[in-house]
Formats: sequence, structure tokens, C-alpha cells
Amino acid sequence: MTQDDNKLVAERRRKLAELRAAGFAFPNGFRRSALAGQLHSVYEGYSNESLEADPVEVLVGGRMLTKRVMGKASFATLQDRSGQIQVFLQKEILGDQSYALFRSLDLGDIVGVRGNVFRTKTGELSVRAAELTLLTKSLQPLPEKFHGLTDQEARYRQRYVDLIVNEDTRRVFETRTRVVQFLRSYLNALDFLEVETPMMQMIPGGAVARPFITHHNALDRDLYLRVAPELFLKRLVVGGFERVYELNRNFRNEGISTQHNPEFTMLELYMAYADHRALIDLLENLLRSLAVHVHGTTRVEYQGRIFDLAEPFRQLSVEEAVRLHNLSLDAGRLRDVGYLRGVCGTLGVPVKESFGAGKLLIEIFEKTAEHQLVDPTFVTGYPAEVSPLARRSDSDPFLTDRFEFFINGRELANGFSELNDAEDQAERFRAQVEQKDSGDLEAMFYDGDYITALEYGMPPTAGLGIGVDRLVMFIANQASIRDVLLFPHLRDASP
Repeated sequence: MTQDDNKLVAERRRKLAELRAAGFAFPNGFRRSALAGQLHSVYEGYSNESLEADPVEVLVGGRMLTKRVMGKASFATLQDRSGQIQVFLQKEILGDQSYALFRSLDLGDIVGVRGNVFRTKTGELSVRAAELTLLTKSLQPLPEKFHGLTDQEARYRQRYVDLIVNEDTRRVFETRTRVVQFLRSYLNALDFLEVETPMMQMIPGGAVARPFITHHNALDRDLYLRVAPELFLKRLVVGGFERVYELNRNFRNEGISTQHNPEFTMLELYMAYADHRALIDLLENLLRSLAVHVHGTTRVEYQGRIFDLAEPFRQLSVEEAVRLHNLSLDAGRLRDVGYLRGVCGTLGVPVKESFGAGKLLIEIFEKTAEHQLVDPTFVTGYPAEVSPLARRSDSDPFLTDRFEFFINGRELANGFSELNDAEDQAERFRAQVEQKDSGDLEAMFYDGDYITALEYGMPPTAGLGIGVDRLVMFIANQASIRDVLLFPHLRDASP
């Protein structure tokens, strides 16, 4: 805070002290009868003559964003959750005391106004104040000249100020809410059941990720914040809930970037008696429907490019994507460990001794192909080595019946036909434990209870996870995940 800001805060505190001495106690009895947006909507076509002929009294309240004092008459702008409304204040109507109160108010103060609706000579819909009430005294000044909070770091650290002064920010988070509401309504219409599963788990599972660890005092044992709800949701499928989903918060002790936040929101769903191909169709239709719901069209603008989701989405396998973006590779050696190690070395991709052909292939894919998948693309045929929970392909056991969905070079969703063979799953868990013992902090634990659940029998099932934050980024045209999280995690501010 600058020296000038300190002076402004000191002056506001002085005013509050005077108000307290005069009996001001942050009153809580004012009740609005209308919102700004409602007034503009209802009286859009009314002339001032018609408004004056049949007076309409309203009570409006909000944060004062502008103030123009012109002797015995003044204007102010109040902002509420629906928008802004202009208020006209005259000394002869309000009286000396209330008008003096208004003149002493600061931008950011929250006030209530009673008065009639009218139009000014310039045609702006306004409220002519008959009574003014100060509801909350703002002690911190809004950004200078109300140009908005433009420093990105400050916007994230003081989101409350960002929301006050930046309309675009408010629109983004309103869009986020619409996206989440749509996801729920879409799945509910398909007879999915929304459920809740534990966020603190004795064994973290459902994703290859490094977990956060906490401690439960009463149990005197460490617990893990969930990295995914998958294994609990599939337990429910075993129990007979054939279509379930959860809009869940996950926690992964990994990096922070424009695409990653340590806690994030996922939509995860499971559908019995279906396979990954059914989920490809479901996701494609869901995304088109969402675009129409939010934008009224299948055309979505993202970072200067138009994506028309009405066009059929492309499909190609991991191996096809690697060949497409690495024309010099020997297409016949994409499962040759020695050859793939050499390719990784040429590309500067670090590898471990434990990496098999499947892991090496994915490393090459992520290095050379993933970021080039700009158009909506389903990438299929993921190696079993990197898909410990997915069902192996009947025609090629090196691969699984799994896909990931990419748009603008970013993964947005991951889905597969679920592995429901308890013995195969146990074997893959053991392989993951071996990787963890060799130093892989993201490898999975062995979950014995989940194996027991599978031994009771899980029907053929398909599962899908959608990154809600990244989905909102795309729909709301935001380049950074921090711009779609109300309170993103940030590194400590520089001293």
C-alpha cells in the first residue's frame, strides 16, 4: 500500500469514527424492493412522461461506484448483483443532513436509496432519491479512477476487489456456474445419480498422482486428500448404482502453472453396460449441447480462434499421433524399448530404467504431439503400462480401451472401458507398487478393499473424467486456470 493509500484509509477511518459517535452502527434493517437489472428490464421502453404520470417507488441498494457532486444536485451510480443504476440526489428533497451525508460518502460505500424511477434529460433510467441510508462504510479505496484492477497478481490475491471493479471477471464466474449447472442437468436427464465420496482417504487411488498427506488426531493415523474419486465410485457400481457421477474437488501435490492448480474440480462419471465408445459419443454431444446452452451456438471463440463443435471430432490413436508428428520415426519400431529410448534421448526427454515401451511411447507423444492437437480430437489406444485401471484391448493387449480428449493442445477429458477383472487389477496394482518402491512418487498404492469389491463382480462399465476448470477456460475464453478459479493457489508474494 502506498503512502497516498494510507492517507485515504486514515481519512475513511476518521469519517467512520465520526459516524460511530453520531450513532452509526452498520444498520441491517434496509430491504431492497428491486434490483438494477430488473429496473432496466421492466422500464426499458418507458418515457419519462409515463414514469412521472404514474410514479413508481423503489428501494435500491448497492456499492457506490461513481459520484458527481454539483452544488445542490448530484449523481451517483450504485452496483448490485444484477448491474448498475443511476441515482439522482437533490438537497431540497433529501434535506440538509442527508445531503451532507451523501457529500461525505466515499466510493465503495454501500448505501440504500428510496425514491421514484424516472429518466434524466439525457434519457438515462434513474432513481430520484427521497431517502438515503449508509449501510456499510468502506475503509479501503477502490482502484484509482475506477479503471479496474489491472495487475494480474493483485486480481488473484484480492479477488473480492477484482469482482467489484471488473465486470468481465464477474461474467466469467457466472459462466462457470452455468457450466456446472448444465453438467448436472445433462447427466440427471440421462438417469445418472449424483453422489459424494470421501475426500480424506486411507489409500489414495484412481489416478497416477502425488497426494497430499494430512493427519487425523483421533484415529492417530495419516490420511490422504483424494487425487480422484474413481475407486469409490466404482465400488458404487459394484453395489448396483449403475450410473453415478460426482462433481468433486481433487488435490494433487504437483506443480502450479496456467493449466494446473493443486486443488481442482473434476466431473467423474461411471456408466454400467457401456464401453469407451459410448463415452466418446456422450462427451461429443455434451460439449456441443453445452456450447449452445452458454453461447446459443456451437461456435466457440477461444484465444482468437473459432472452434465449431458441430463438426465431427477427429479420432486417432496414440501411435498414429506419434507417427503424424514425427515423420522420421520408424513406424514399425514404436514398441521397441531400445529404439524408443534412443528417440527420447534425441528429443531430450528424461527416462527411467523402469520405463517400458508403453511409458516411453507416451513420453514421446506428450513431448511432440499433444500440444499440436488443436482441433477437437479423441486420442485412443493408450498403452496398458500407463493405464492401470483401464481394460485391455481384446485385439491388442499392449493397449487399453482408453481415450483422452484434446482441444487447443490441452487434455480436457479422460475415459476408458473399466477393468473389471479383479485378478488383472491386482496384478497391475502390484506393478504400481513396484514403481513406487523404485522412487515414483505418483505411482498408485495397492488397494486391497477395492480388489475385494471387484471380486464381488462389477458389470462391464465405462468411466469418464472431465476437467471442469479447463472446460470453463475453453467455454469462457480464458487462457489461464487462475482466471476461472475464484481463489487460485499462488506462490508467496515477493518481499
